[in-house]
Amino acid sequence: MSDTPVNAKQRRTFLGIILGAIGAVIAGAFSWPLFRFLSPIDKGGEAEQVRVDRQQIKVGDAHFFSYQGRPAVLLQPQAGEFVALSAVCTHLGCIVKWVDDSQEFLCPCHAGRFSTAGQVLGGPPPKPLTTYSVTIDGNDILIG
Repeated sequence: MSDTPVNAKQRRTFLGIILGAIGAVIAGAFSWPLFRFLSPIDKGGEAEQVRVDRQQIKVGDAHFFSYQGRPAVLLQPQAGEFVALSAVCTHLGCIVKWVDDSQEFLCPCHAGRFSTAGQVLGGPPPKPLTTYSVTIDGNDILIG
C-alpha cells in the first residue's frame, strides 16, 4: 500500500460522488411510483367484450368480474333487466361492495353509497359509477 496521504480535495470529490449516487437512487425510488401513477393503464390485451352466462345472474344479485383489467359488476335489478357498472368508487378508487339487504352498492372506505343504476345516494363520491353497455345474445350477456 502506498504511504501517499489522500488530500482533502480528493476526499470531498469522492464523498460528493457517493452522495450524488445515493441521491439519484432515492430520487428514482420516489419517482417510479409517480411515473406509474401518471402513465396510461396497460389493458394487457383484454377482450373488448365480456360474455357472462345469463343463468349466473339471479334477480337482485350482483356478479363481480374483470372488464378491461378493472373490477366491474353485473346485476339484474328486475327480471330481464341487466346493468353493468364499474366496481371502482369515484371518490378514491376503492372497490364497492354489494349490499343485498338494501339493494345498493357501498364503498367500504368512506361509506359512499350507489344505486343499482350507479347513481350516488350518499357519501363523498363526486360522480356516479361508470356504466357499460349490455347486450343480450341468446343465453349470454355481452358487456362492452
